[in-house]
Amino acid sequence: MLTKNNSIVLSKLKYRDNDLIVKCYTQQRGLVSYLLRGVFKSKKSQAKTVYFQELSQLQIEENYKPNQSLHFIKEVKPNYIYQSLHTNIYKSAIVLFLSEILSNVLKEEEKNEGLFNYLETALLYLDEDDNFSNFHLLFLLKLTRYLGFQPETLNSDKPYFNLQSGVFESSNNDIYSISGYNLILLKQLLGINFDALNSIKINAKQRQEFLNMLLYYFELHLGGFKKPKSLQVLNDVFH
Repeated sequence: MLTKNNSIVLSKLKYRDNDLIVKCYTQQRGLVSYLLRGVFKSKKSQAKTVYFQELSQLQIEENYKPNQSLHFIKEVKPNYIYQSLHTNIYKSAIVLFLSEILSNVLKEEEKNEGLFNYLETALLYLDEDDNFSNFHLLFLLKLTRYLGFQPETLNSDKPYFNLQSGVFESSNNDIYSISGYNLILLKQLLGINFDALNSIKINAKQRQEFLNMLLYYFELHLGGFKKPKSLQVLNDVFH
């Protein structure tokens, strides 16, 4: 059965000599993997691979069959053509990093339209924004809502945050309690949307320390979470 499905590319992997496996997060079915046969056989067919850059937004006409692990694409076209996401070296580093994170944490093969809409809207904002050096920090923090471990904010006036329990606390109870500038920045980011990111002024060292803390937070709450290989590239670009 042929259906149309809006999709965001998470990763791609060359398979055998001429095929490509593309993992997408889709509006209708969550995580879906597609097999593109023969795309490396000729220059003409290889040109199709340009559609499948990380975090590209596509409309895919698919031949989807339940209970199969790989599905097939009949037609594909861009849902949105990015202006800077894949051409700006700084944004490209963020794209590489976030696509690796999303490939790691998105596992569900079921519809989650709220999550899809969040990804779609956030990526469009990144494409258009000129003040984006802290984008990935807020993106990851907001992503926790859809993954089930968003920090509890009812007691955000308290002087500590516990990474393991995800709550603010009155005292430093264990090794998971944070304070200092990471806590200040956490409170600032919890209260804003992407259009207010220009109000956050931090240096490269503070950005890296907060990102390391966020990744540790993901590790504590997601079994099997792996620190992205692209982290070093991201840190080098924004150093």
